[in-house]
Amino acid sequence: MAVQQTQMLPPQYVEDLQKDLGTQLTALTAAPLDTSRFAPQVAGQDQAQQDAYTMATTQGQGIGAFSPYITQAGAYSGPQGYQGFMSPYQQDVIDATLSEYDTQAAQGLQGIANQATMSGNLGGGREGVMRAQYQNQSDMNRALLQSQMLQQGFGQAQDAASNAFTQTQQLGADQQRMAQLVPGLQGGDISTLGQAGRDQQLYQQSILDQQREANRLAAYEPYERLGYMGAGMGNVMGGAMGQYTSTVTPNQSPLQQALGIASLGLGAYKALNN
Repeated sequence: MAVQQTQMLPPQYVEDLQKDLGTQLTALTAAPLDTSRFAPQVAGQDQAQQDAYTMATTQGQGIGAFSPYITQAGAYSGPQGYQGFMSPYQQDVIDATLSEYDTQAAQGLQGIANQATMSGNLGGGREGVMRAQYQNQSDMNRALLQSQMLQQGFGQAQDAASNAFTQTQQLGADQQRMAQLVPGLQGGDISTLGQAGRDQQLYQQSILDQQREANRLAAYEPYERLGYMGAGMGNVMGGAMGQYTSTVTPNQSPLQQALGIASLGLGAYKALNN
């Protein structure tokens, strides 16, 4: 007897979709996914952060910022402090003044000789006494004049050295106060630069993160698309399988055919006898 089989076959368009899905999935998964395109990245330090670091590691000179003024002030004090302020022309002035004095003194001696000649005492004892008195007084006056000029030059140099000492000390004190203020001022600059650099770094990091997410979405888009396609195909197949049926009747083999003929003959023989 014939055997009938009923199969639930999908329609042709469903089989085409299945084949297309399998082909795309095989091709997509054949090559490894390049994960480096969406690997995490860290934004580098901004230039403002680098400048803040440089300032923080090099700021503050302390006593070294004003020690040159202290050293210089010391050079203006002591017994030799005035020497740097002595006029280089002072000795020339003294020499010229004393030379003029000597000329005038010689003229005075000549006047004594002239008087002695007129009185008839030239070369006498009286002339000698007058010349000795005049010379002594002249030498005293010369020494006093030289001393006054030296004292005047020394006093001027000493006053200049004292003023320089005071001014240098004041500069050193001002520099010291500035040196104490500098760390605070630099600290404010460092903080401002650091914050601006951090803000810029965060902005650059957000750009990297957004780019990484865009690359990840682009890399997984084919997989998600095939996933949606597979899910939709499942719904399509569920509806199509309930609508389409196929009945298959297999062809009888020679043995089955022989047995069928025999069965028919036996039935006819029984009917005839009855």
